[in-house]
Amino acid sequence: MATDFWVSSHYLRWNVDSAVLRQARAEDIQYVDHPEYLDFLALFFAGLIAKLGKKLSLRQRVIATATVFFRRFYLKNSYCETDPFIVIAACCYVAAKAEESPVHIKNVVSEARSLFSSEATTLYSGIKTFPSDNAKLAEMEFYLVGDLECDLTVFHPYRTLMTLCWKEGSDVISEAEAGELGAGIDDGPRYWGTGEGKLEMHEGALQMAWFIINDTYRSEICLLYPPHLIAITAIYMACAIHQETRGDIEKQTQSGAYAFSGSQGSQGLTRRSSRPSSSSYKRQQPQDIVGFLAGLNVNMALIATITQEIVSLYALWDRYSEDATTDSARASLKRSASGSRPEIITPGLLIQLLWRMREARSADLSGAHSTPGRPVAVNKMLERAQAAG
Repeated sequence: MATDFWVSSHYLRWNVDSAVLRQARAEDIQYVDHPEYLDFLALFFAGLIAKLGKKLSLRQRVIATATVFFRRFYLKNSYCETDPFIVIAACCYVAAKAEESPVHIKNVVSEARSLFSSEATTLYSGIKTFPSDNAKLAEMEFYLVGDLECDLTVFHPYRTLMTLCWKEGSDVISEAEAGELGAGIDDGPRYWGTGEGKLEMHEGALQMAWFIINDTYRSEICLLYPPHLIAITAIYMACAIHQETRGDIEKQTQSGAYAFSGSQGSQGLTRRSSRPSSSSYKRQQPQDIVGFLAGLNVNMALIATITQEIVSLYALWDRYSEDATTDSARASLKRSASGSRPEIITPGLLIQLLWRMREARSADLSGAHSTPGRPVAVNKMLERAQAAG
């Protein structure tokens, strides 16, 4: 795997801005009552990828790569013109290959059918029968890799998290799960700061940061920001949320004010190079968490922006429930049909919405064939091939 993020296809071709995301969803937005539903669909599809990945016994990193592939594919395609469920299966299949954890295509088809078909009468009411033919998934793999432009290398925030915070002896996260820990860590002045030491977090805070990174894949944050910024945001949020860590920061802030005022009157400011560097001194002194984060060479205003987006994701997630009963799902559908947004969004509502979008799109295409003067949609793959010459 490439070790320099800044010259990778991930950074050069697949880091996009919000305008590109809006353009990617421009076709879908014509067939939904409110743009917010598209955010719920993104949340729902990421959850399905995680469920299928667990059924296939894939590592978290492979599931994250599959989710990124799914997001990239739908930068060029719309929900209303494709079957997202076979795309999900193809993303898991290709991601497992790309991350050197391959699974047999028969297993993927079998587990996908089990998830999307056998549960269709309960949780995922409305999903069409998943094809049992392996050739269908193999064909989808071909189209997926084509739309990804064979860019199968994906950088994840986990590596930066482990680089900045990993503590020897901690058993919270295994080295194998972290990926390329200790190998080609994008070193340099871009985010590493002074490069001195690592942030010694409580194990609970480190695990919380890991879970926050997992949650970011439920939105399109992975397309908008470099992975190291997402990792630093997760560290920042974990330090603010984790009670024990937050208590340490408050104590350091209070004691630091007294220490600074005393040192000004007696010794003045001490140069960084003249500070004691013995290991015994470092063990005795509590680590300055705020100073460590401030020493990273990143734009903290951008970190604050990513934090707000993650908080917005959690607010959206609070309104999504897979445990909702059939009655609540029907009530949500009635509210949606009446023009008012339902308070609780269920998988059943989203699946019904998806099929309504596809039916409306098909009706528009049928009308385009019968109405003179209206442009007729052509195969996107053929259109791209002709544009490329």
